[in-house]
Amino acid sequence: MSAPLREAASVILLRRAEPGFEVFLLCRHRQARFMASAFVFPGGAAEPGEDARTTAARELFEEAGVLLARADARIETQTLEVPIQAALRRRILDGGDAATAMAGAGLAWSTDVLVPWSHWITPSIEPRRFSARFFLCELPSAQVPSFDEVETVDQVWVRPSEALARAGELRLPPPQIRTLWELSQLGSVDEVLAMGRARSEEPHPIMPRLRTSVAGDPVCLLLPWDPEYTETGSGDALPLTYAPRWAVGPTRFVLEGQTWNYVAAPGSTTAG
Repeated sequence: MSAPLREAASVILLRRAEPGFEVFLLCRHRQARFMASAFVFPGGAAEPGEDARTTAARELFEEAGVLLARADARIETQTLEVPIQAALRRRILDGGDAATAMAGAGLAWSTDVLVPWSHWITPSIEPRRFSARFFLCELPSAQVPSFDEVETVDQVWVRPSEALARAGELRLPPPQIRTLWELSQLGSVDEVLAMGRARSEEPHPIMPRLRTSVAGDPVCLLLPWDPEYTETGSGDALPLTYAPRWAVGPTRFVLEGQTWNYVAAPGSTTAG
């Protein structure tokens, strides 16, 4: 029986660089229960009653200190304490309810800047599973992200192609690798945001499947557009019901040591 799914959200934080752009990654604590020691996009599980965009904004603030907020016109802000951004973050990290802390500061999450990118579902073989929405966001001006020293212990700004070259060093998980591969095909933040808006018109969850193998074969995860996804994949499946334009490129991940290699199926070609 598959483990239950928890709703989650992550933010692909971008900043302009010459040439091109960089992506922000955080290193998870080595004792984390999920993706320990891996460099990932800021994100995490939803709180009760949260929608995906609110989860994304809250996790971005908690883990990276980047605040997507606006003044809440429904609140009489002059009668409330308005803590500085760092103090507000500390209050939440120390266990305070995020919604209460934001209201106390006269703020509301500003989620309209988040652009949908993808939706990943953890393979059914995993003991902890998430239905995770990934959103794009350009780094707001005058904000400097920083890891929280609780769940995350390091950070890096990196170009997508450089991150892929350092996949083993950064211990990148498959969703990060696939996303960075997609971003490496684009040249600017504006192109990425435009692509995100186009992709939102072709939604489809991505749930990898473990490839059935014989003894000695490396662990292999198949993406839904891999030619063997329905035939040799094991566990729950979500095959493509149509052909999204973004479902191109390498189709599987092969684990070699502690590094996921992103490759095409034997005999196939890599588009994109």
